[in-house]
Amino acid sequence: MLQTIRNAWKVQETRKKLLYTLLIIIVFRIGSIFIPAPFLDAEVLASWMDTNNEAGVFGYLNLFSGGAMSRATVFALGIQPFINASIIVQLLTYALPPLERLSKEGEEGRKKIDKISSFVSLGLSIFMAFAYYLIMKKSGAVTYTTGGEGVFAAIVIIVSFIAGSMAIVWLGNRVNEKGIGNGVSILIFAGILAGFPTSLISMIQTAINTPNPYVFVDIFVLIGFVVIVGFIVFMNESERRIPIQYAKRVVGRKQYGGQNTHIPVKVCMSGVMPIIFANAFVSLPMTLGMLFPPKDNTTWWGKFYEGFTNIFGYTKPLYSIVLFFLIIGFNYFYVSMQYNPVEIANNLRQSNGGIPGIRPGKPTADYIQRVLSKITLVGAIFLGFIAVLPSIVGAVFPELGNLALGGTSILIVVSVALETVRTMESQLMMRHHKGFLE
Repeated sequence: MLQTIRNAWKVQETRKKLLYTLLIIIVFRIGSIFIPAPFLDAEVLASWMDTNNEAGVFGYLNLFSGGAMSRATVFALGIQPFINASIIVQLLTYALPPLERLSKEGEEGRKKIDKISSFVSLGLSIFMAFAYYLIMKKSGAVTYTTGGEGVFAAIVIIVSFIAGSMAIVWLGNRVNEKGIGNGVSILIFAGILAGFPTSLISMIQTAINTPNPYVFVDIFVLIGFVVIVGFIVFMNESERRIPIQYAKRVVGRKQYGGQNTHIPVKVCMSGVMPIIFANAFVSLPMTLGMLFPPKDNTTWWGKFYEGFTNIFGYTKPLYSIVLFFLIIGFNYFYVSMQYNPVEIANNLRQSNGGIPGIRPGKPTADYIQRVLSKITLVGAIFLGFIAVLPSIVGAVFPELGNLALGGTSILIVVSVALETVRTMESQLMMRHHKGFLE
């Protein structure tokens, strides 16, 4: 990785893209840290979030905003509305024929789908900005809450959040056009990476304040971090190769076909999306509870909310169990949208290709489906393990509860880093590829 970055830095064009990407990251971090939203008290909000972080709701929201929500800045919404909009449009692409036709129209169709995603993102931004305002109002972080000044403050806060979210999407698009890697992924990567030093300092302070047993626990956590990073890299690079053989055919005096190749099936082809889906679902009840808190614990809603909080906190066994099985379910769902065994089998038959020992047509589709099911299960168990492991550590050692989203964070950071390095390698390869005349 370091060698790839060093080689990319030597090329002027790639160096400009790297510097442009770094500039966008700096602008994003400045907006996340130093540009507060009007009429909000960041200290009150941060204190309230620390004492009311049931089920990891605010940790999940804060993860994708790069810490902007806890600081009450204009980027508090983060990239979450755009991610949700992209997921919704992607799901609708398989359900609505007009969107499915657009997805098959190449570059022009992709631009139209991106425009639709932008409008959906704007609608979600309005809804989420209003929801965030209600949460911040409940926390006491809004400085004006009554009368005409309260209405004006609400409008300004909501508009600021919406504008900040759209600005982040614009920054991500600039990285796509003039920088390196996927812009949205790069900004998420930068936000998560910026929070790692805080977690490390917190672990060190815990070890200093309580050396027994947290000195050994912190050492174990750091060793486990290195092992998990290596494991994530291994699983990201792992794939199952389905062998493909093309039949020979003679046209005139020339012979075509006869090549042996393979279909690569990634073990973790769905990436971090199942974890995002699952976290959103398990956090939804607690989020609704924050938006509509019970006024009295003696009512049915108050009793239900209190009981749900007691058994469904992110350090409770039920939370980890439900999250684990939701990740497995969403992983199968996401893979089924990406891979269509019947379509793959038809394409192989039309191109005179086939799997050795497997008849073309339905037997080929059934074989590919069986392989996908096995590989998907392995990838789903891996993702579930990565997601729930920090919660288990937080349950055993409450002082390390800030690691509740550590597995998801590490997975995102490592995946984005690997994808960005691949992008740089492909650009370097195109520049230094030898022509057929050399």
